[in-house]
Parts: sequence; structure tokens; C-alpha cells
Amino acid sequence: MAEERERDLSEGGAESEASEEKVPTEQGDTTSEAPDITAPSGEITHEETLKISGEEKEGLTFDHEAFIENLKKELEVLKDKYMRLYAEFENYKKMVAREREELIKYSNEALISSLIPSIDNLEMALKHAGDVNSGLVEGVRITLKEILRALEKAGLIPIEALMKPFDPQYHEAMSMVERGDVEEMTVVEEFRKGYIYKDKVLRPSLVAVSKKPERREDSE
Repeated sequence: MAEERERDLSEGGAESEASEEKVPTEQGDTTSEAPDITAPSGEITHEETLKISGEEKEGLTFDHEAFIENLKKELEVLKDKYMRLYAEFENYKKMVAREREELIKYSNEALISSLIPSIDNLEMALKHAGDVNSGLVEGVRITLKEILRALEKAGLIPIEALMKPFDPQYHEAMSMVERGDVEEMTVVEEFRKGYIYKDKVLRPSLVAVSKKPERREDSE
């Protein structure tokens, strides 16, 4: 019996020693294994990317002169477009400024044109009155004088036509009259007075113009 007990104790001790020897080896196996840091299959590492890009750069060729020439051509095209647009804009500004000046300058043209027929009527009334001296005639004469003075300040000037050389810019010929005492193409009669507003002919004068008398042969 004693021998069996000793045999069991020796076997149990051997098993415990074997188990104790296995524990550190198992722990050592778990800690001694290094993690796998290799990149997954199919992916390129940073070093490989740098290597590939370097090889591609070595194979590329770049024509600097052609690139500069293309830039110069594009610059010339853009410069030409800019100069054209600038010239058009300057012309537009000048046109607008000129139209604005003319608009201000002739702003009263319509009003003055509407008053001219009234002036014609007053002058016609004085012409028919003749040498009649009355308060009414004098009042009409003074009224006409004041109206003409006010319109003259606004820029309205009557056209001097009688006994002046005929000028189609200011005169409109209604008839030709034979006159031997004056030079040919002279205004000898004025049917309707003309007016200039500032530097613009508002209404031409209606006139009769002289011409040389025709030679008449005496009949036998």
C-alpha cells in the first residue's frame, strides 16, 4: 500500500510540473508572435506609388516654347477683344453724351415751334392794321415785341431773307420773279418768315427769288 501511495504522488507531481511548464510556453507563444502589417493584396504602398510616379515623369516630355507661344496667341486674341470692346464702349459713351447735350440744348424746341404760328397771326394782324393808330393795335405791337424778345433769349432768331442771296439751307423758293435791278438769285419777297433755334433751322423762309429778264425780240 505504501508503494502505491508513493507511485500516485510521484505521478501527480510529474503532471503538475508538466502543466506548470506548459503555461509559460503558451503565454510566450501569444506574446512572441509579431502582428502582420503587410498591406492587403491588390493595394500599392506609398513607396511603390512614389516609384511609379517617378518613372512616369522620366518618360514625359514638355515643350516649353510651344506652350509659351500658345499663351502669347491667346493673350493677343484676348487683348484684341478687349480693345474692340473698349473702343465700342467709348463710342457709346460719346454718343450718349452727345444725345444728352442735344436733348438739353433743344429741350424747348417743341414749345417754341408751337408759338411760331401765334407770332405769324400777330404779325399778320399788324400788317392788315396798316397805319391805324389805336390802343388795340399798339397793344398787339407791344405784345408781339415782348414775345419775340423772350423767345430770342431762349435762342430763337428770325432769318433775314429780304434782299439776301438765296440760300437753300435757310430759304425755300416759292416763285421766280424777273428783276433787272437786282442780281440773279436774290430774295426779292418774303411770304413767310423763317426762324433759327440755336444753330438749327426751325423753319425756312418762304421767298420769291429774282431771275434775269428774258430778251424779247420786237415783232415786225
